This record gives sequence, structure tokens and C-alpha cells, in this order.
Amino acid sequence: MDTEEGTEDAPKADPFDLARFVSAQDDRQTYTTALREIGRGRKSSHWMWFVFPQVAGLGRSATAQQFAISSLEEARAFLDHPVLGPRLRESARAIATTPGQSADAVLGSIDAQKLKSSMTLFLRASPDDPDFVEVLDRWFCGDVDEATDRQLRNR
Repeated sequence: MDTEEGTEDAPKADPFDLARFVSAQDDRQTYTTALREIGRGRKSSHWMWFVFPQVAGLGRSATAQQFAISSLEEARAFLDHPVLGPRLRESARAIATTPGQSADAVLGSIDAQKLKSSMTLFLRASPDDPDFVEVLDRWFCGDVDEATDRQLRNR
């Protein structure tokens, strides 16, 4: 086997380009800012797409499409990632316990819907994960996002 052929056969270290999420979260300490805002019970900056990503096909903006999760396989890779998985679970625990009367009051109505979608996606990827169930129970009476389930069925 020559070097060129060996390179082609080598597995990609990041087949879903999950590094895009780490870069976005680390840029200007955005992830730290997100946790701080969640802890205060009021989102005031822009981080929803890459902290609580949704399945592809729901968001229309360029940013939503850039940070969309293409499949359950990618969602599982996100959860298994050494940085992203722990951060998602930490964020889910934080949002489940933040002060506020409703997800709409904490996040705004559009981002509350994104949260429901994200938690549904990751619950489908990891059905036994209590963190995602807790968010859905606290803010959405345990209801999942039907649009997310439809997108997943169509893949």
C-alpha cells in the first residue's frame, strides 16, 4: 500500500465536523456566557444553535443550517464527544433548574421551541438519559417535539 492509498483509507477523526460546535462555543467564551444566562433565568445573547442544536430540516437560517444535526448517528457522536457531550448535559441540567415561569420567559418563544426540539433529538439518540427528560418535563409537560420526530422518521 502506498502513502496516498493509505491516506484515503484512514478513518476521518471528525466525520460530522463536530469541531464546528466546539469552535462556536469557545469563541469569545460563548459557552460560559450561555451558562451564566441560563443560571440567571434570562437568555440575552445568541448561542442557541450550537449549545442546543436541532435536527436538520427545521431551521431556515444559514446559522441554523450550519449547526443542524443530520441524523441520530451524528447526535450520538455529539453525545459521545469528550467536550460536547458533557457540555450538553451540563446545559440541560442548568436549564432544567433555572428560575423562570416558562421556557418562553427564559429563552423567548422561538428559542423555547428550539430547546424542545433539541431535547427531543437527544432523547431519541439516548433514550435513557434523564437530563433530557428532565428538561422536557420541567418546561414542556413531558411533551416531545413532533416536528423533530417527523424529521427523524424521514431520514
